Parts: sequence; structure tokens; C-alpha cells
Amino acid sequence: MGHYGCTALCYTVLTYHFGLGLNEDPFVALALGALSFKIKLSFLNKEARMKKQGEARRIYGVIPPLLTAFDAQGDFDEKAQREIVAFLVDKVHGFYICGTYGSGPLMEVDERKRVAEVIIDEVNGRIPVIVHVGTISTHSAVELAKHAERAGATAVAAVPPFYYPFKEPEVERHFKALVESVSIPVFVYNNPRTTGVPITPDFLGRLAGLGIAGVKDSSFDIMVFYDYLRKVNKPNFIFIIGTEALMLPAIAMGAYGAVPGLANALPEPVVELFTEIKEKGATNKARELQLKVSAMRETVHHYGPTIPLLHAILQRRGINAGHPRLPYVLPPKDVVGQAIDALKQLGASL
Repeated sequence: MGHYGCTALCYTVLTYHFGLGLNEDPFVALALGALSFKIKLSFLNKEARMKKQGEARRIYGVIPPLLTAFDAQGDFDEKAQREIVAFLVDKVHGFYICGTYGSGPLMEVDERKRVAEVIIDEVNGRIPVIVHVGTISTHSAVELAKHAERAGATAVAAVPPFYYPFKEPEVERHFKALVESVSIPVFVYNNPRTTGVPITPDFLGRLAGLGIAGVKDSSFDIMVFYDYLRKVNKPNFIFIIGTEALMLPAIAMGAYGAVPGLANALPEPVVELFTEIKEKGATNKARELQLKVSAMRETVHHYGPTIPLLHAILQRRGINAGHPRLPYVLPPKDVVGQAIDALKQLGASL
């Protein structure tokens, strides 16, 4: 409802309910203006909430934690980044960028902004983009979140602030500031192995009450994920599992999707697994596909480090994936060859 619609409604209420007309009381105009503003603000707030819920509902499926491409000198390689996006964008359901696989913690704030701008531009609205904005400080996380919204991100996500032994009150203030800084959905990224700050199920429930839209759980503990499902009762809350290794139990129990690192270089088997679970449930085929994907994941970890090896596998698939950032370097060619041979034996099309 526009401003004039609100004004007309207020005039009707004042005239017919209270028996007042604008020409009868000089204070009616003031009351009318104030009431009109209040009604308009209420409608705007409702529209913002509906928009946020709509954006959150778009987030589902296989959402790779997209690699960030660098050149041999360690600078962001925009051309290679666009090539990675172009390879994956029609194969998956969304991107999670500037997180662990995206080397977010290895970049400065301005670099992360540029990476987000390039990826969002290349995606061009075809699939949702979740921008990870987690940092050690609330100030920089809010700065990144505001920038992501301006750049066109679908949502933002963040790990809790780390390094210092923050407790729940500090973490709660951090996420409250993030939620209040943007109008797009905000996700919690639970990664206790890297942050040292676990998001317990009860705590996640409280954060949901503050306006958190969902969680990406990388605890690698399916019982933690199940407890999230039990204890967070917020309607339309988005539960996402943070690994391909637990897709079958998580999605079968209600997860909207997964953020699988393997899907950066091998999206096909991961998407096949997701589709089977969503369409048919925990079938024998789904179990076979889960075991296949888990074996591929184990192979990549065996010949890793994972991030450099995924860059190299993409190169073997004909994609200019650039370089990882120091201290990571591309693995030796013989190691890459061994990994690819092992993946082929598991059924990977390489």
C-alpha cells in the first residue's frame, strides 16, 4: 500500500469511526499524518519480512563452497574465477562463497568484497549466492554483510567470531548486529573445529529467535544436526548440512541442502545423490550413491590438501581454475594423476 492509500485509510477511520472530518479539528491532520506513517511503516516491515522469507526459500540443494581463484603471485584471478562459475552454475543449485574452500580467512576485507562482486556478476541471478562474511570482529563482518547485500547476494552467513575465547553472550551480540545490519537472510555457520566456538542446539534456538534464517552445520556430528532439527522450532528455518559425507541422513531427515566441497570439481555425482534422496528418499540407490560420494571424498582428502587438489582436478577437466593462495600450492602432477585414476575407478567422469 502506498502513502496515499495509507492516508485514505486513515481518513476513513477518523471520519467514519470517530465521526471526525479534517475541517472540524485542526489536530486531525496531525493525527492523520502520524497514523498514516505508522501504517505505512508496518506495511514496509511486513514486505521486508516476506522478501527475506522468499529469499531464504530459494536456498536448497547442492551448494558448493566455491573455490576462489588466484594467480601465481597470489592475487585474485578474475578471469579464472569467472571460468569456475561458468563451469558450475548450470550444474548446481547455489554457491556458498568466501568460506573455507573459498579462502575467505586468507583474504583481506577489500579482496573478499571484490570476489563477491565478480561471482555475483557472473552468476547474474541464475542461482542463489550465499556470501560468507565471518571474521574475527563484528565491525568487519557487518561491513562485509552490508556490501554483500548491495552487491546482490541472496543471503550471508558467518562463523562465530574466533581466536578469543568468546562465550555465548558475545556471539549472540555478534549475530544480532549482523541480523540488524541487512535485510537479506543471515545464516549461522557452525564449524567448531576451526573456530573453537560450538553452536549448541539450544543456543541456535535462541539465535533463531533473534532473526537468524538458517544454519550450515559443519560439526560432522549427525547427532548435533538432529538436535538442531528437534530444538529449533522456527517456521521456515533453513537447515543445511556442511558436508557431502552426511547428505543421506541429513537430507532424509529434513535438511534443505548441503554445502559439499567435492562438488567444486565433481558436481555430477553429488547432485545425483541429492536428487535421488529428495525425489525417492533413503532408497537402496541413495545408499549406494552416498557410499560412492563418500569414497570420492575420502580419495580427495587422501591425496590432498583438498583445496589445492580440487583446483588441479578442475584444471584436468579443462577449466582454468587458477591457483590456491599461499601457503597452499598446487600439488605435484604425479599426485594429481594418482588421485584422478583413483576417482575414475570409483566412477568419476574425468
